Amino acid sequence: MSKVYFITGAGRGMGVDIARAALAAGHRVVATGRRPEAVTEAVGKAENLLALKLDITIPADAEAAVAAAVGRFGRIDVLVNNAANFQAGCFEEISPGQFRAQIEVNLFGTLNVTRAVLPVMRRQRGGQVVTISSTAGVAAGEFTSAYAASKYAVEGWMEALRPEVAPYGITTTVVEPGFFRTRLLEKESTLLPALSIGDYAPRTAEIIPMWEGMNGRQSGDPAKLGRALVTLLDLPAPPERWVAGADAVQAVIRKAGLLRQQAEAFPELSTTLDHD
Repeated sequence: MSKVYFITGAGRGMGVDIARAALAAGHRVVATGRRPEAVTEAVGKAENLLALKLDITIPADAEAAVAAAVGRFGRIDVLVNNAANFQAGCFEEISPGQFRAQIEVNLFGTLNVTRAVLPVMRRQRGGQVVTISSTAGVAAGEFTSAYAASKYAVEGWMEALRPEVAPYGITTTVVEPGFFRTRLLEKESTLLPALSIGDYAPRTAEIIPMWEGMNGRQSGDPAKLGRALVTLLDLPAPPERWVAGADAVQAVIRKAGLLRQQAEAFPELSTTLDHD
């Protein structure tokens, strides 16, 4: 059965591959980005493709894009919250403005679009909300404090959203990719810290070239991810969480083990706190 996909950040990176995979599977696709002409150029022209302008940080943009999507296709069955950027840097070297901007894009931008789409899905009594998170939303590492904070927030919001919208036939899926060969590490998507603190300088001088050197060499194939995601979303019961990539699976399993160790570390203190 053909569905209508609404995909953010489809002008570059993983969103392009998800849009192509959905079209190849026979679905109709609303592909959005700040420059719709760049979306069309990246995804390719197709009869079932509608490219729309959408800056996810502007609620009015989201409302207008959703209205245009419904006007063209009559419904929205799958929302893929993909648009994001990456604020790199140690916490103290990320300016307050940079940290807020990271949350504004990755969290509040995602909320803006979902807030515009959910009324459509509730009227339909059906739909799927998919949000691209990250392994960093499960296991954070140094130099990713702002990015990890935004993705941890997305994870918690999606987990709480699931039971809220389930009575209306709406499912939610969080996607946690590892390292994929997208454009996230390119200069257009990766923001470097604005501040410089001497204590962090040696590590910063090592980490930035490492990130730059990793760009274009990540192990994950985003085209395969796109096809696998469309396959998963066509299942009768799509998963609540999909860990994508062998590196991501290893990282999440390792984190699960650490959480259990930490939960069980001090039973005599942790489990004896009830009122007498």
